[in-house]
Amino acid sequence: MVNQIYENWGGYPVKLTWLSKEKPQLSKVTSVHAYCFHQGKILLVKVEGRGFNIPGGHIDEGETPEEALHREVIEEGYVKGAIKYIGALEVSHEENPLFNPAGKYPLIGYQMFYRMDIEECLPFLREHEAISRIWVEPEEIPYVMNDHKLSLLILQDALIVSNPI
Repeated sequence: MVNQIYENWGGYPVKLTWLSKEKPQLSKVTSVHAYCFHQGKILLVKVEGRGFNIPGGHIDEGETPEEALHREVIEEGYVKGAIKYIGALEVSHEENPLFNPAGKYPLIGYQMFYRMDIEECLPFLREHEAISRIWVEPEEIPYVMNDHKLSLLILQDALIVSNPI
């Protein structure tokens, strides 16, 4: 499977490159995400206005990526567990003629991805942005999750990771 694609995000072309196991410079990390496993199934959450996807989000000031990930999976999926880093998605706006250097995102930024093996599943309270959660067989992910094609490559890396930290 190809590890680089071009996507149209919000009307802007971006180049996405999957960097399996590579750790990016932390100052350029914009978000964290996790494939969360429980009893052989993967957790997907639905956020208002978006389709089903894996939990994740931005890193708050003063948080490590791992702290942000644990916060995000609790806020969106109401789960806790052990995590293992699997890689980063490089998001490049270098070929985007409309890129705004004064905007929210860097010219080249990174999204860090983890695998979580869920140890505790809490009641789903809808106190944050997620409005529902579902458990999906890994082979059904392409039919349920609404994301770019590299998400399936990232899933394959998450499936082979063992011994979470």
